[in-house]
Amino acid sequence: MIFLGIETSCDETAVALLKDEREQLVSLVSSQVDLHQKYGGVVPELASRRHIEVLTPLIQEALIQAGLNLKEVDAVAVTRGPGLVGALLVGMETAKALSIGLGIPLLGVNHLAGHIYAAFLENEVKLPALALVVSGGHTELIAVDEEEKFRQLGTTRDDAAGETLDKIARFLGLPYPGGPQIDLLARRGDQNYHRFPVAEMDNPLDFSFSGLKTAVIYFVEELKRRGESVPIENICASFQEAVVNSLISKTKRAIKQGSYKRVIVSGGVAANSRLREKLKELALKLNVELYIPSPGLCTDNALMIARAGFALFKKGLTLSLKEDVDPNLSLYE
Repeated sequence: MIFLGIETSCDETAVALLKDEREQLVSLVSSQVDLHQKYGGVVPELASRRHIEVLTPLIQEALIQAGLNLKEVDAVAVTRGPGLVGALLVGMETAKALSIGLGIPLLGVNHLAGHIYAAFLENEVKLPALALVVSGGHTELIAVDEEEKFRQLGTTRDDAAGETLDKIARFLGLPYPGGPQIDLLARRGDQNYHRFPVAEMDNPLDFSFSGLKTAVIYFVEELKRRGESVPIENICASFQEAVVNSLISKTKRAIKQGSYKRVIVSGGVAANSRLREKLKELALKLNVELYIPSPGLCTDNALMIARAGFALFKKGLTLSLKEDVDPNLSLYE
């Protein structure tokens, strides 16, 4: 079967064609970095307008590159939520039109499930497994008992890891998107330059990064107040190390509590080089199988949406045309 995947949850328009579970026919992503860079973050209305402009041509280009015509598509999978409501609507209405016009199933995908299924595109993942999802607005530890059966073990109480990286990058005057910029500068810095604190929660698997963000801001402002130079590379390295250590320590705790033998890590922050390095060390130390998608599959893409659609289709979980997007869609309902 040929699955058409559509992803428009935030600031990237993505289209992909996937054959069955793993055969990647084509994957296209139209970035909006140029559009939002001058604002230092995503402007929802501008994001929606850009999706409208590029989505249909992107679908046409994907079909051309795959050597297919539209009638050869067997199902359409689209991100239903969570995300920006206007952006989600562009993808959903396009997917509905294709479903009606072609008479094919409509599959409404949870964006977080998509990130988890990104690992399935390059590996034969056996379940149950533990998943750490670290995308822009989400930091969660999830028990994946079987396909389409998820349980939340831990989540962030305030800012997500990716959100914190972007906010500190903006504070330091780094270009948008900030996470990759911090990763790049941190490689040239001293991660032991300063120890930034990270809060612990009542639930030992929950995360909190708001206090860390505040600590970095106060530290830099104090350096400036004393007339000292701000060593950006060292700040980035120390700050990134605090974020990564928090993610690693909670993941380690979850592995031990659940006696997990397999760990999936996905989402945009999973492309961070330091996090990938320390996750590999952790997996080796605890003797667990680690599944991290290639960096291009960690960030938002439509292949992961198509693969999640495949899982829904197998279970007969098609979406009614009466259903709508849900910007706060839960993975656990």
